[in-house]
Amino acid sequence: MVGAGLAGLSAATRLADAGCDVHVVEAAGHAGGRLATERIDGFVVDRGFQVLNTGYPRVADLDLDALELGWFLTGARIWVDGRSSAVVDPRSRPASLPRTATAPIGSLREKAALVAFSLRAGYLPVPRLLAAPERTAAEALQRAGLGGTVLDRFLRPFLAGVLLEDRLETSSRYLDLLWRSFVRGRIGLPTRGMQSVGEQLAGRLPAGALHLDCPVTAVTGAGVQTGAGRIAADAVVVATDPTTAAGLVPGLTASAPRQVTTHLHVLPGSPWDEALLVLGRPGGQLVNSAVLTDAQPRYGPDGRALVASSTLAPTWEADVREEIARAHGVAPADLAHLTSVTVPHAQPAAVPPLQLRRGVDLGDGLFVCGDHRDTPSIQGAMAGGARTARAVLRRLRPSAGSGPTLGP
Repeated sequence: MVGAGLAGLSAATRLADAGCDVHVVEAAGHAGGRLATERIDGFVVDRGFQVLNTGYPRVADLDLDALELGWFLTGARIWVDGRSSAVVDPRSRPASLPRTATAPIGSLREKAALVAFSLRAGYLPVPRLLAAPERTAAEALQRAGLGGTVLDRFLRPFLAGVLLEDRLETSSRYLDLLWRSFVRGRIGLPTRGMQSVGEQLAGRLPAGALHLDCPVTAVTGAGVQTGAGRIAADAVVVATDPTTAAGLVPGLTASAPRQVTTHLHVLPGSPWDEALLVLGRPGGQLVNSAVLTDAQPRYGPDGRALVASSTLAPTWEADVREEIARAHGVAPADLAHLTSVTVPHAQPAAVPPLQLRRGVDLGDGLFVCGDHRDTPSIQGAMAGGARTARAVLRRLRPSAGSGPTLGP
């Protein structure tokens, strides 16, 4: 297994459970791939603004209790005419219904259309969602009656922070699957940071199976070449980021064009009494901002507030400081800059036509997996890993009618 991201770890743990002798080689010094966490001045700092969505079906593979998640409310905060308003799913907080119903995100018709869109995405069977005519997300929202104020003030900035594009060129089918996860799940942060998700999966591997700081320079279906020598194998899975995968496997089409820059600041205390995402305003550079310690207090060491603010284009902290301050109703001088990170290959695009479950068996014992073969998400990575593990077992045990089996 080349790569210890969520896709590679999901495949490796399944193959190990099925009795295979598995080895995972990873160029970085940690398991988890793009889910990376460090500590800066006592604060838990993820590589960009990342969250765990429990609405993803494959999150069932994780021990959520062990991650000790802290939760955001389902919804977001917007600013209109100098006043902030909260839009909160009343299922998670029934008392929020009156203020959500009167929030300035559009007309009553648009709000009713948003409820109808959410019910459709959340509760129609997935095959029916995928059978709907495919359009861009912008076109689908327009047809659903969500092309006016609710789009500009709420949906576009909210979705831009997830899709990492604000033109809403993403496939309507992926939009349906994504919105389904928000309707059916909750958004949380592990107490030890997002890297702990990958570390939990890596902890299920047999002793000695994970090899960190071990970059791979070449692959075939019979083995991999590393700086330490060649490792022979009956099958090889390339489970790296798309750019690395395309470099290792000639002819493989894979890319991750979406990027994001996240600025981390510290405030003396949180300006809010609820853990809600704050959306950027139309015309601004800021996509969203959140007080992470409102959702997960253990991201901070001493009661101060940790704020993460993201832009789609690379930005300097000084360029967006005033915008971040306005998002939280504080003075720019109150923000102490902790660090900034630009992730140039943050995730693949999911434009029409959406290619779900792209082939993973490249022949001659060589396989590839990752969210670039499924959907650009934690769900896509983990589901792709499970699917690749099944494909590997079909090659290694073509006539096996019994014995260990793999879950979905």
